[in-house]
Amino acid sequence: MTDENLGKAFAILQEIKEQWQDNTVNSLGDDPFLVLVSCILSHRTKDQVTREATQRLRAVAPTPEDILKVPEEELSQIIYPVGFYRRKAKTLRKIAEILITRYQGKVPDDLEELLKLPGVGRKTANLVLTVSFHKPAISVDTHIHRIVNRWEYVETKTPEETEKALREKLPLPYWPIINPLLVLFGQNICLPRQPRCFECPIEEFCEKRGVKN
Repeated sequence: MTDENLGKAFAILQEIKEQWQDNTVNSLGDDPFLVLVSCILSHRTKDQVTREATQRLRAVAPTPEDILKVPEEELSQIIYPVGFYRRKAKTLRKIAEILITRYQGKVPDDLEELLKLPGVGRKTANLVLTVSFHKPAISVDTHIHRIVNRWEYVETKTPEETEKALREKLPLPYWPIINPLLVLFGQNICLPRQPRCFECPIEEFCEKRGVKN
């Protein structure tokens, strides 16, 4: 896919995205701690479950200080049934303690500092930077990795390689929108298995690498 066609594809997806239900982290607002918590909960968990757990937690403990007031067992029950909910409850408490002791209770707006937090990888750190702090970053999950390789916009083997390739190639104006657009697109049309090419609005631009019709 060329840069010209990439722009056309993004424009089309921007127009139709409202028809898809958005349960992703991007739909939860830009509060840094809420976004960070949601990202932690989302690992190995469906988006709807993550969203509901995040909303329950926000009602009880919307700040790091509040998290530490909730006993660990109670915290794990609040976020249940997210995947590995007991482990994530421990992680959330550790993160809350670190934020309070090292960052005055605030989520840092620096990639390297975010990566020092337990349970935070590049995908989560980059998403916090883009959603909460509106900084140029590219958060690559399995959807983005799969789709841009299907398009033959990049040729990579891992999400980490894809992030690096996109940083070198993707025009800066597309950095903030690639994650919210392609996650929804990947959940609804460009599925991991049996992608719905027959109803894809941008099929003409796709090289369909690896797709078996």
